Amino acid sequence: MFDSAAARPQGLAVRCTKVLLSPWSRLTLLVALLAAAGTCVLLFEPQRILSDGWPAQLGGAAAVMVFAVAYGLCTTAFVPRPLLNLAAGALFGAQAGLVAALAGTVLGSGIAFGLGRMLGQDALRPLLRGRWLKAADGQLSRHGFRSMLAARLFPGVPFAAANYCAAVSRMGWLPFLLATGLGSIPNTAAYVIAGARASTPTSPVFLVAMGFIAVTGLAGAVVAWLKRHHLRDR
Repeated sequence: MFDSAAARPQGLAVRCTKVLLSPWSRLTLLVALLAAAGTCVLLFEPQRILSDGWPAQLGGAAAVMVFAVAYGLCTTAFVPRPLLNLAAGALFGAQAGLVAALAGTVLGSGIAFGLGRMLGQDALRPLLRGRWLKAADGQLSRHGFRSMLAARLFPGVPFAAANYCAAVSRMGWLPFLLATGLGSIPNTAAYVIAGARASTPTSPVFLVAMGFIAVTGLAGAVVAWLKRHHLRDR
């Protein structure tokens, strides 16, 4: 009798643990975390750094590092990267701003990828039944580096969507982070330079940067449209 009574609480604890660690429980936690992050952005408005400026007591390499960490956390909370890239250029100039923005980009994408892989993959992979979803998953799983590099080079795919789609696929960590870092350089640099030269909007450097942003944005939209129809026809 004693052994049976003692076993019941243990069995209940095992069942509760299985429920809490089940794929759908982890997916629910992921949704809750993302909702909380989005709410924090709406409440605290970290984008106000563009108008309020960087704390005066924080400067040099420490400021770049802190900004990169804040950048990564903000992208996880769906703050638009172009806004953060402009802020990096305005605060630190072209060179240091680019370092901060790229470090934040890789950090933020890594956080999102890790959250999606640990909390969402097991629940979402069984739902990949449509032809378009299977084709996109196969592309990322078999040609992860090439596909992610293209997605980062052409800003037709939203940053957060690419992170979580890659996390649900079988793409590896290293190809994902390498493709993100390399593919984000051109567009990020254009925004950072535009932010650094925002005080002189008629300068050739600023105009070239804005022209590059416009051209890549249009090219990204065209590539995304063609790719969508290609995947549908497969």
